[in-house]
Amino acid sequence: MSTPDDRRYTEQHEWALVQGTDGTSTVVRVGITDHAQDALGDIVFVQLPDVGAEVAPGTPIGEVESTKSVSDVYAPVTGVVAAVNARLADAPETINADPYGEGWLVDIAVPGEGGDPIGQLLDADAYQAVVEGS
Repeated sequence: MSTPDDRRYTEQHEWALVQGTDGTSTVVRVGITDHAQDALGDIVFVQLPDVGAEVAPGTPIGEVESTKSVSDVYAPVTGVVAAVNARLADAPETINADPYGEGWLVDIAVPGEGGDPIGQLLDADAYQAVVEGS
């Protein structure tokens, strides 16, 4: 399992990566981890929030359905959904093939351009410890 160290993680197996700013917000891209997609198995359907939906940490923002189960995806940051990965509607298996790249789920615009909106999340080593402890 890979755990890139260029992003942050949640204990619920989401990853978050700062994409940059859009002038008024910091844009954070969110997906599920390699560990999560592997545990789920073959992903067959993804339900994502509407663009413009307000989200907060720990609140469900969608579902990932596999041949084994359905799992909620949770927001790692507070903000507004700025984009969803529309490709997943026709090719949900992209998450299995490339969870940290083409298999991203949503972009969330976090108000303000200061600070680090994902700084409080787990780094790669801490996330790896969570995975190994489960």
